[in-house]
Amino acid sequence: MLRHLLHRLRIAGSIAACAVFLFPVFWMALTSFKQQRDVFTSPPKLFFTPTIETYTTYLRFADVPGRMLNTVIVAVGAGLVSIIAGSMAGYALARIPLRGARTIGTLILLSRGVPPIALAVPMFLVARNLDITDKHITLILAYCTFLIPYVMWLMRGFFKSLPKELEESAIIDGCSRFGAFFRIIVPISLPGILSTFIFSIILAWEELLFALVLTNRNAVTAPVAVAGIAADMLNGVNWGALTAVGTITVLPVVFFALLVQKWLIKGLADGATKG
Repeated sequence: MLRHLLHRLRIAGSIAACAVFLFPVFWMALTSFKQQRDVFTSPPKLFFTPTIETYTTYLRFADVPGRMLNTVIVAVGAGLVSIIAGSMAGYALARIPLRGARTIGTLILLSRGVPPIALAVPMFLVARNLDITDKHITLILAYCTFLIPYVMWLMRGFFKSLPKELEESAIIDGCSRFGAFFRIIVPISLPGILSTFIFSIILAWEELLFALVLTNRNAVTAPVAVAGIAADMLNGVNWGALTAVGTITVLPVVFFALLVQKWLIKGLADGATKG
């Protein structure tokens, strides 16, 4: 009886926690369909006459489709570069007998603690001198500065959980270290690599500072569009526009996470139980 009650309490607690965390997203989406006069009613209205006028207006005004495409290109590109470089770095730190490997890995991870603004200005100066500002490749390389340490540390832990006998057998059979990594370790580690790649895309998708500093028109991403509308609100608060563009920016990430949740859970579970 007590076990059944505790089970029900855990379920109720999980539902309550989900409701608390998802309520801001729900309210943002709800507000995006309100007319301007309904946004400021007190008490707030849950039932109103919905409109999509804000969506149709700001999809054109903020060039949301073009900026969403830029976000996809940059997020996927940065995720691919980071997962390739970070996986090899993580494997080297996990397997190659290197003096001070743990210290090196810790220092690389601690680089994520550097304030992004401390990197954004030097990156802008370098990009301007090389004449590569407002380009997708510039943002991809900039995002790799905070994604690669994250990928490297996660994959290092995943590779360390795998038995060394797998590579030793492959090397005895004639594989090189690279051959054993790409032919044996990568296929086995695919769930972990995929889950880390998905997390990297999500992190890159929501990044604002580098995109704001390094882009101007051609490579502007969706978060910059939201920031531009927020800045424009100084001339008159338009919460409908802000919530509409915010909803368009957030929903792809939500749907993407729901779509790939099976691989995310499998990758995390495999990383926790292997070895």
